[in-house]
Amino acid sequence: MKKTIMILAAMALVLGLPQCKKQTSGVMEGNVEISLDVSAHKGSRIDVNPATGDVAFEYGDVVYVGSGGKFVGTLTLRGTEFKGQITNPTLGEPLYFFFLGNKTPAEDLTAGTSTSCSVVISEQTSKLPVISFATSDQDFTGQGTYTAFFLNKAALVKFDVTTSSVAATCLKGMNNKVTVNFATNGFDYSQEGDGVITLQAGNGEHWAILLPQAAMGAGEAGSVCSESGDFVGIRRPIPVIYENGYLFSGIEVVVDMIPPDDIGKFAINGSGDHVYFSPGNLQYQASTNTWRFAEHQWDHVGDENANVSSTYNGWIDLFCWGTSGYAHGAVCYQPWSTSTTYSDYYAYGSWQYNLYDQSGQADWGYNAINNGGNTENFGWRTMTSGEWDYVLKTRTASTVNGVDNARYAKAKVSDVKGVILFPDRYMHPTTVAQPVSINYTGNTGWDENNYSADDFALMHDMGAVFLPTTGRRIGIEVLHVGDKGRYYTSTHNQTQSTFIVSFDSVELTVGIVERYSGGSVRLVRPAE
Repeated sequence: MKKTIMILAAMALVLGLPQCKKQTSGVMEGNVEISLDVSAHKGSRIDVNPATGDVAFEYGDVVYVGSGGKFVGTLTLRGTEFKGQITNPTLGEPLYFFFLGNKTPAEDLTAGTSTSCSVVISEQTSKLPVISFATSDQDFTGQGTYTAFFLNKAALVKFDVTTSSVAATCLKGMNNKVTVNFATNGFDYSQEGDGVITLQAGNGEHWAILLPQAAMGAGEAGSVCSESGDFVGIRRPIPVIYENGYLFSGIEVVVDMIPPDDIGKFAINGSGDHVYFSPGNLQYQASTNTWRFAEHQWDHVGDENANVSSTYNGWIDLFCWGTSGYAHGAVCYQPWSTSTTYSDYYAYGSWQYNLYDQSGQADWGYNAINNGGNTENFGWRTMTSGEWDYVLKTRTASTVNGVDNARYAKAKVSDVKGVILFPDRYMHPTTVAQPVSINYTGNTGWDENNYSADDFALMHDMGAVFLPTTGRRIGIEVLHVGDKGRYYTSTHNQTQSTFIVSFDSVELTVGIVERYSGGSVRLVRPAE
């Protein structure tokens, strides 16, 4: 990698001496020819010289000229000189030169009238759009030549790109628009659209022109993508970008082979079927007959589940098996049911039925879920015991912190104990501590993997799922909140019990539980 490159801090435009004019102040009406000799800076602005750092002009480059608070014309490099005509310049004041990276302004400029213009520098796959500014050393006195010293208004930044895509790499959320105010000679920097900066295609060292902006934290999934849109990735933090800056250490950008639709996708069998998990545990409010997903993946009701009743205006998230609210044949089918008789919870009236049998209405996912499409039978469902077993023990998954087929890790998220599930294809955010004790069922992970809400937000953006330790409910007694997790499957076992996903400090397994035990529900939907 090039480590000695220096960005051009200034570019001198060396010209002759101005000619004397009788008029010395006010606006000079009409057109005036001027030319600029830049023979000392001929060459390419793109191929930065590693030894000198020179970023020079090339044939056809255009400079915009300001005078008296207005745009007055353009000068174009022909051979070794910029030449052009300016209109109604102001005598006795400097001329102002704006190089806008050869990007065409969005506005139709009128010499002697326009006071501002803007350009977008998103496209950087072939040439780097250097933005620079200079004030003439001499006041304008009429036709002739002038000298000026250009300073860059942007920074040259190196990115180290790793990608499997043949398309160009796009950064999002960046300042990519420059607005020039000829009245004040000021520059304003902002985002146009998604704030895209497009780098050259392929792996390796790629340079970009970045406009001044505040520091940016680590980019979540989608902050980097391939231009084709087929791949998404992440990047390390970007520090404050200053005018005339130079960042040569290399900001890491990873655009891995993860199409957006594959983020958060889990294989549930060997036949190629996949699902997405709901954004949080299922919750219910009896007073309004409303179902919803928890706002955050670590949210849980806890001891408040003891208030369960047909009129309770709070939320509950521990349910006995098959209590979807539909009269599917069970004696106890309402979400607020508290009976401790196992036979009251037979799906469709028989112990031999699973939740997905018959009409499917015994499954909680059949309901219209307020923040999950709000439509009955929208596609949400409870996974079977076999599918859960495949997710936890069998599926092929990514390598995380050196562990192949990383499927889960015990952890604390926002100080809540639970289990993180890694999707089939996962890239761990670069600014978040690597998980340890992966695929380990003991309690070491709860002590070693401790993530803040912000940390997990980045992990969630890459598809990670968190199951909190919500405890269980027997009748109206709530037990083991913060220590145990009991998540229902849609599969019955025998007359008294059904299968659940069970985890605590010493285990993580698909086990069995009495049908009258109130457990958690994390729904899934098909991934096409």
